[in-house]
Amino acid sequence: MISKNKEFADLHIHTDYSDGLFSPKTVVQRALELKLGAIAITDHDNIAGVQRAIEAARGTDLEIIPGIEISAADGDKEIHILGYFIDHTNIDLVESLGEMRRERIKRMERILALLSEKNISIPEDKVFGVKKENTVGRLHLARVMVEEKVVKHTKEAFDRYIGDKSSCCVKHKHLDYKDAVKMITSARGVAVLAHPGATKVDERIGDYVKAGVAGLEVYHSKHRNAEILRYQTIAEQYGLLVTGGSDCHGKPRGRILMGEVRVSREIVEKLRAASGRF
Repeated sequence: MISKNKEFADLHIHTDYSDGLFSPKTVVQRALELKLGAIAITDHDNIAGVQRAIEAARGTDLEIIPGIEISAADGDKEIHILGYFIDHTNIDLVESLGEMRRERIKRMERILALLSEKNISIPEDKVFGVKKENTVGRLHLARVMVEEKVVKHTKEAFDRYIGDKSSCCVKHKHLDYKDAVKMITSARGVAVLAHPGATKVDERIGDYVKAGVAGLEVYHSKHRNAEILRYQTIAEQYGLLVTGGSDCHGKPRGRILMGEVRVSREIVEKLRAASGRF
């Protein structure tokens, strides 16, 4: 049962400015219904939804923590770095994310061209949407492929056409993880390794810490109890901040995850304090 205590925060939420289904306003409304004290907007490679959420929450008791989730590369491995309490107006950050967005658009255009060669025509306007600031990814395309009845579900889209080993896949050019961490810390944010249980990079955590990662997402909707205990131990070993969140993307499978994973106000304050060091 979801607590009514306003001292709790969900620190991993996506909006429709990346691959979430809810607008920032809807995300805020849901958080207010759950009586959460704070939420972090952590869209993929995008900060455009942060200010919208701040505006939607104005006049309420809900705190909006400016955040981001950056897709990064560690050799051939993709990892995600969360950033908390970033300055979402930082010019260098805005410009860097703009370049990343343009690269994503080019990649998506190449994927659509490959699908077209298979006589699969997908309306570009549906994939890219109407918001110029949004981050477009394969999940957007997969959802449209379902709408267009090309596939029955998003998993089929990835398995048959756009997954990593599929015929229409175009590899995404990720930032090196060191550059991703620097991007966050240069914007006065706190860098946190996202959902380590999913990325399976435990042996690399020490190197991420050397690069400037200051926290570990111990609590996550896909982490089982054994993983939570494991990452609590690793966080203690390296002196890392412990964070957590639902990784809510809206209601893609009939269930809204927001608030199902939450952390205390104490963790929020530790992140806030840490952001002042950068």
